[in-house]
Amino acid sequence: MTDSPADEGVAVDFGEDGLVPAIAQDADSGEVLMLAYVSPEALARTRETGEAHYYSRSRSALWHKGGTSGHTQTVEEIRVDCDADALLYLVDQAGGACHTGHQSCFYRTVDGEAVGERVFDPDEVY
Repeated sequence: MTDSPADEGVAVDFGEDGLVPAIAQDADSGEVLMLAYVSPEALARTRETGEAHYYSRSRSALWHKGGTSGHTQTVEEIRVDCDADALLYLVDQAGGACHTGHQSCFYRTVDGEAVGERVFDPDEVY
């Protein structure tokens, strides 16, 4: 199997439910900020606008990251994994990425130990 030329792009495999997981990673520090799901429309909007768009499974709707809070993600690069069924958004995060007020959604260990910092008060933002 050969790789397709870069100018042709990669056909993302959105699977039966029409979604792929996308990890948002800080482009400078490498910190993993969040995981969300992307539909074909969300990917197209991200590519058109340069800001991260995702698909909310709980609301069954497209959402612009930071549309309410102002904590947007400027997407510097989009990568696709080897199976073309997962994405990596390398982003410049404005404010915190997590709706709980933390810089990253991965702010605690499985044992409940805090490992991340809170950067905003969600009661003041939402």
